[in-house]
Amino acid sequence: MGGDRGPRCIVPAALRSLSLYPSLHITLVGAADIVEPLLSDAVVASDRLSFRPAREQILADDPPASVLRGKRDASMRVALELVRDGQVDGCLSAGNTGALMVLARAVLGTLEGIRRPAIMAALPVSGRLCHVLDLGANVDCPAEQLVEFAIMGAAAAAELSGNPAPRVGLLNIGSETHKGNRQVRQAAALLQVCPAINYVGSVEGDGLFRGEADVVVCDGFVGNVLLKASEGVAGYLQAELRSAVADSWLLRWLAPLVLDVTRRTRERHDPARYNGASLLGLRGVVMKSHGSADEEAILAAIGHTFKACQARLPERIAGRVRECGAVL
Repeated sequence: MGGDRGPRCIVPAALRSLSLYPSLHITLVGAADIVEPLLSDAVVASDRLSFRPAREQILADDPPASVLRGKRDASMRVALELVRDGQVDGCLSAGNTGALMVLARAVLGTLEGIRRPAIMAALPVSGRLCHVLDLGANVDCPAEQLVEFAIMGAAAAAELSGNPAPRVGLLNIGSETHKGNRQVRQAAALLQVCPAINYVGSVEGDGLFRGEADVVVCDGFVGNVLLKASEGVAGYLQAELRSAVADSWLLRWLAPLVLDVTRRTRERHDPARYNGASLLGLRGVVMKSHGSADEEAILAAIGHTFKACQARLPERIAGRVRECGAVL
């Protein structure tokens, strides 16, 4: 029920995903009077698609704290309870991010040794993906929490990318060991003695986009600013390029050739391909889709959620946390 487009976007994406992933089963959760008509003409295997009605919906402007006390039959809460009860393996939502984080922590709980969950997403950089966390769930983090993020990010990146020893860096204002605030310096000292983490030191903002690390760790305030600034710059450059083409008859004439030459680059940097941020540290797979996602972006987020479930990501993270227990 969440997102700017709601069920009219999410239901078709869910139906398409069943043909892409033969072992995928989907449970849609939402308002019966809206969702069921969208399913009435669908031709799908009934044993792979089910519907769970929910009478209430968490709105974009609902304060996260209020959802714990009210809306007991909200679709977001019901979906998380299905994960908790073992009826599904993971939950994907395009709804209120703060509410999803609060409810997921209350309904599922955090893994042993994890203080707070973190939001992680993959960014395309220098021919590969860089997994960045936290992206907004925790705005002020002590050193130990940054180390937890590093452990969770390394475990997630290893499972999702197939790289058994992803390079982990701390986002910082310089590569020197004395740079950064107290929390970052303390986290660096802890990561240097953690044998389960392939720690490569501090990474500056430009180094992130040069691919100097596979996992980059920061607090949620910095991470959210980084993410939004990156999205803004990408949009600005696209608008400038369109303007330049529109203002030149020669570029307009060459546009088909330019589009063909740059097609692979544009596809690799298409934000829809990377839709889906993982809420790491929970006792279950929870994925957050961008609220403005279209059908293609929702389809990508379903695929990322499916892959995280197949990898049994919470169990992998729990194992990595146990390995690093002495450091924490």
